[in-house]
Amino acid sequence: MPLQIRQLADIAGELNQGGTCEVRFQRLVNLLQRVLVCDACALLLYEHRQFRPLAIHGLSPDVLGRRFDPASHPRLEAIARAGNVVRFPADSGLPDPYDGLIPGQEQLKVHACVGLPLFDDERLVGALTLDSMNAVCFDHLSNDELWLIAVLAANTLKNALLIKQLESQSLSSNEAALPPLSSTEESTEIVGLSVPVTQLRHEISVVAASDLTVLINGETGTGKELVARAIHEGSDRAHQPMVYLNCAALPESVAESELFGHVKGAFTGAISDRQGKFERANNGTLFLDEIGELSLSLQAKLLRVLQYGDIQRVGDDKNSRVDVRVLAATNRDLKAEVLAGRFRADLFHRLSVFPVRVPPLRERGEDIALLAGFFCERCRGRFGLQSVALSPDSLAVLSAHTWPGNVRELEHAIYRAVLIARATRGDAEVMLTPAHFSLTSTQPANAVAFGEPSGPALLACSPLRAATDDFQRNIIRQALNSHQHNWAAAARALSLDVANLHRLAKRLGLK
Repeated sequence: MPLQIRQLADIAGELNQGGTCEVRFQRLVNLLQRVLVCDACALLLYEHRQFRPLAIHGLSPDVLGRRFDPASHPRLEAIARAGNVVRFPADSGLPDPYDGLIPGQEQLKVHACVGLPLFDDERLVGALTLDSMNAVCFDHLSNDELWLIAVLAANTLKNALLIKQLESQSLSSNEAALPPLSSTEESTEIVGLSVPVTQLRHEISVVAASDLTVLINGETGTGKELVARAIHEGSDRAHQPMVYLNCAALPESVAESELFGHVKGAFTGAISDRQGKFERANNGTLFLDEIGELSLSLQAKLLRVLQYGDIQRVGDDKNSRVDVRVLAATNRDLKAEVLAGRFRADLFHRLSVFPVRVPPLRERGEDIALLAGFFCERCRGRFGLQSVALSPDSLAVLSAHTWPGNVRELEHAIYRAVLIARATRGDAEVMLTPAHFSLTSTQPANAVAFGEPSGPALLACSPLRAATDDFQRNIIRQALNSHQHNWAAAARALSLDVANLHRLAKRLGLK
């Protein structure tokens, strides 16, 4: 039965309702799934030569973190190259990018699949994908009807992109003029939709266009260098070099030369003049990682450069001027270091003109699935696999872990699991299960005192997800009881963002 005019009018009407871009995108895919009665629907944005999911229905949550390169996904490449509706035969031999990513369907060997490219004039801006396990699900729809849906979706996407462009221009008049990233720079993306990451991206967009010195605070493995690169790429110095220096790896004997350079004969082994990091970063950005490791003597010399822009090579009598924006990062509490006399107060205040805190992964639990999907897709491309999927049980295991090593630990866990799964199964389609992960238990030492089954005893009598939920309920109840049901204090005790704690409690039935 063809689409009714009323149904098309309903689609257009709902797309014109208010809400954030994310809300509009999700409303679109939910509506299409309901009207077309399909099993899965996804709205994808095309940028940096890859497809990025904006909203999904019927797919595993980690899909939102994946980035699909059309060059390695033949169906998406066919959609990207098409100028109209793409219908794939139900028995098509082309691998589907969503293999293993529709819950309950490990493989999509025989199913209906339609792709709709979305255009802004003649420029590809995205795609809609529709999948159904019913092989004849879309046969009653004409190409004209499907193309009308594509036009409505393209307008929704174009309007949202225009709004975001105007918002970015209000923060930075030069940001819109920046060139698109090449496909080799995709690793600079900060993946996540949680409140802490949204706030982090906002702070980056605010400070990037300025020349302010930025102090990036965060635990090991949170992605401080990623934040520094995002700030550099959002600035008007983006076309100039960003020079990296790990202060923790600097021997005291060569640290001054590394920073400021030296002249021939300045010391034994100085056989020629050499530029330091500041000169190499002239007109660009210098990223000083682990700034808290610098000695007090070097801190004094760094302070002078930040104050006056003058440097002096080791062994040279004259000064030279440089124009360098400094970004610094540390996993130490520099305020405490200042009080302890290990860090200069004047340098701390000079560095922290605009402090940025990178949240640990335990404060952004809803991003774990997205990051897992992101790393799975990266592994798939790097190891030449056809698909890498996560079982629901494995997602539950990842979500329950506290990740003391943060995003870096999660990345390494995914890579290790993919290698183990590939070696075990021996083919190009990998499904990760809890057995492929060997995560160190991070259960609090006082968990037994809660009077509830813990660890193996709990897992022995419940499915994994139920056991995980029960454990989290007990932890939250204990924290609330210990803090007179003050949610903010309980969140601090659990090292959680209070909004994330409320959402978790609601999902667990505690609210």
